[in-house]
Amino acid sequence: MHNILGVIGWSGSGKTTLLETLVRQLAADGLRINVVKHSHHDVMLEPPHKDSARLRMAGAAQVMIASPFRVAVIRELRGEPEPTLAEQLALLGQADLTLVEGYKWEAIPKLEVQRPSLGHPSLYPNDPHIVAVASDAPPPDDLPDNLAWLDLNDPASVLAWLKARINPAPA
Repeated sequence: MHNILGVIGWSGSGKTTLLETLVRQLAADGLRINVVKHSHHDVMLEPPHKDSARLRMAGAAQVMIASPFRVAVIRELRGEPEPTLAEQLALLGQADLTLVEGYKWEAIPKLEVQRPSLGHPSLYPNDPHIVAVASDAPPPDDLPDNLAWLDLNDPASVLAWLKARINPAPA
């Protein structure tokens, strides 16, 4: 099983910004980090006039674009169901950590990114898989004992928590 952590929260809460900071620092520390980003929207990966898009639109089931700098595989679902998170994870290479943005319904450990000023309810009271909350507000008085409360405005503290989770201290 992958070392995996979901990052969930309401739109505009800062999930991608936090992930960008975490990935940058973890990669700089020599860790191999994979990211799965779920989108509810149709994703445009290349301009329609490019060869890869033209071949995909012509009916190719999958198109691989390969260069000395990166490789991308684009698979058209053409009415097939969206692959599960487990199916997506199986396509990824080995990593020290896989961060998953979205897939909030999955039964994986999760970090909730929370900004109460957005006016949305917290997700952690209704999701037993949330192991930590990164918030710009102080923790509530009734915070469960098994839930870490992290300062969203202090990414270094979130990074320290994540590193401890990846490499727990020996008992």
